Amino acid sequence: MKRTTTVIVLLAIVLLFAVALYYLWGKNQENPVTFTTQSPTTQTIVVNTVATGSIVPEEEVLIKPNISGVVEEVYVEAGEFVKEGDLIAKIRVIPNVSSLTSSKNNIASNRTALETAEINFKTQKALYDRQKQLFDKGVISANDFDQANNTYLQAKQRVEQARIDLRQSRQNYDIIKTGTTSGVGNSAQTQVRATVSGMVLDVPVKAGNQVIEANNFNEGTSIASLADISKMIFEGKVDESEVGKIKEGLPLEITVGAIENQKFDAVLDYIAPKGIAENGAIQFEIEGSLKKLDSTQTFIRAGLSANASIILEKAENVLAIKEALVQYDPKTKKPFVEVETGDQEFKRVDVELGISNGIFVEVKNGVTKDDKIKVWNQLQGPPKYAGRN
Repeated sequence: MKRTTTVIVLLAIVLLFAVALYYLWGKNQENPVTFTTQSPTTQTIVVNTVATGSIVPEEEVLIKPNISGVVEEVYVEAGEFVKEGDLIAKIRVIPNVSSLTSSKNNIASNRTALETAEINFKTQKALYDRQKQLFDKGVISANDFDQANNTYLQAKQRVEQARIDLRQSRQNYDIIKTGTTSGVGNSAQTQVRATVSGMVLDVPVKAGNQVIEANNFNEGTSIASLADISKMIFEGKVDESEVGKIKEGLPLEITVGAIENQKFDAVLDYIAPKGIAENGAIQFEIEGSLKKLDSTQTFIRAGLSANASIILEKAENVLAIKEALVQYDPKTKKPFVEVETGDQEFKRVDVELGISNGIFVEVKNGVTKDDKIKVWNQLQGPPKYAGRN
């Protein structure tokens, strides 16, 4: 029994030894891992966030009539340049029957009042003349003459006021009937003129359309919209997760979908203090002024969709490596790379990093452009400590 146990133990030892030899032989047959290397390069690294929006004029002026009526003729088309004072359209007034009748009645009433005032004036003038003759002869006192004189002057004033009322009622009648009258000047005009110089962006009315004047109770009908297209801005929105990263004064790079292979420089001017809920997220409006465009640059049409790249950080022509080459110490979390010292021999070198765009990272200190950096763990993927913290 004892001999049998000894034999079994010896056989087990021999078997384990054979398995170990086979495992070592198999490991020696595997091809050794060969690590490739990459050298630092000179890069311009930009950290940005993107906002979507459109290009619009900085100031768009709506031309509205100051009388209601029907558009008789339109003299401009969208795309034309106009100067301040140029004729835009002409309005034909369609009088309101009730207002017209009321105005006629006012004229008749004021004419009757004038006739009555003139009759009273003639009577008072005759009385004044008699009193003056008596006063000159010393028949009446100065007090009696003064009373007659005051009554005469009051009658004369009532005649003048009646004439003014009649003239105003006639002007009101003309305005109701034709839209203008003599002596009114530019306060009531059937001719609509440009109030600023610029390009005509839109003419939303045509001949025959009814228009309403702008007043305290109504915005009025827009005849045309004008703008200086050399002063354009970007209007867009950013998500609440990004708004904390931006500030006024940051540079923008504008790309317009309809204009390929061109970028337009701008500056962030405005960030809304209050967000707006859209599709379950809070959006903040932003505005950026495009640098003034000269005549040689591409014409940007108002309303074109655009994207704005808001540049948060930028490092030009700096030494950089791919972020995938960086490793982090498990304990200190400090970044390092492995630099080749010989054939497949590497040493750890601590590095000081700058800004990163997710692909390339700036290296401020630790390596040079001639160093060859190990592309580590290329078979198994990054370990649990890979990536920036």
